[in-house]
Formats: sequence, C-alpha cells, structure tokens
Amino acid sequence: MRITQGTFSFLDDLTDDEIEAQIRYGLQNGWAIMVEYTDDPHPRNSYWDMWKQPEFDLTPDEADVAMRDVHACREAFPNYYVKVVCYDSSLGRQTSALSFLVNRPAEEPGFRLERQDKADRQMRYTIHPYAQEEPVGRRYGSRGDLGSRRDGASAAYGIGAASDDGIGES
Repeated sequence: MRITQGTFSFLDDLTDDEIEAQIRYGLQNGWAIMVEYTDDPHPRNSYWDMWKQPEFDLTPDEADVAMRDVHACREAFPNYYVKVVCYDSSLGRQTSALSFLVNRPAEEPGFRLERQDKADRQMRYTIHPYAQEEPVGRRYGSRGDLGSRRDGASAAYGIGAASDDGIGES
C-alpha cells in the first residue's frame, strides 16, 4: 500500500531535479525549508522528527543547501519516510504552505481498519498501521541501530550520534 500524504503523493516519486525545483519555488515565496522523517506515517501523526533546524534565510539560488539536507537524511534513514516542509512564517499565516514526501521505505505494509461495536448500534472505526507491530527504529526493515536517539544535525555535520553519557557534566 502506498502512503499518500502531502502534495504530489498520488504521483510517481519525484526526481531530485523535481524536488530541487519545488524547494526553489518555496524559497521564491519566502518560505522556510525543513526536512522531517518518521517511521510512523499514521495520518494523525503530525509530529515528525526534524532532521535539523529549519532554514529560514535561504535564497532561491541556495536550493542546493536544502537538497544536501534531503540527501543526508535519506542516507541516514533509508527505510524511513522523509518529507520536505515549506513553512510560511508571514504574519497571520505561520503554517506549512507545502509538504511532500522525498523518501519512502521499499515496502509499505499499509493499514488495517478496525471496527468496534458500541452501545445503541453505534460503530467506531480505528486505523491501525501494520508497521506499529514493530518497535520504533525497527520498522520497515531497519536494523534499529539509529533508533529515536539519532541527532539529525550531528549526523548532517559528521559529529556522531547523540548520547546521554555527558548530561550534567561540565
């Protein structure tokens, strides 16, 4: 089952040139660019992990900077969903203006619709993703070595994975 979230989700996957063109379009509109990833693409999961801080001050000529973030996130999380979000921070808007998937796992197991009978012949429906049957970091064939402790910004700059070892030390 192919997950359809965001703009262009019903089309074939975008090429890198098409992704860069969409990033350039967002930058021409003055929108900030950010890259997000998740292994839980449930339609109500609107909180994906940010790869690093959003790029607020890029010009349309600097679309390659955002593309480097896309490539780095894809490389670090090849079996995750990765999307680009163009954020409109203008006064009165402050919302996502455009978002689209740029990476998806090779196998997408899909969702199951669960029905519950309630009092007075009412029905309640719940969507259950098959991917949630695996723990975080092990979904979609991942080995789990990245897990949820991966620091995207550190990985992007080659610093290394996040650790709890140094908390509280000076």
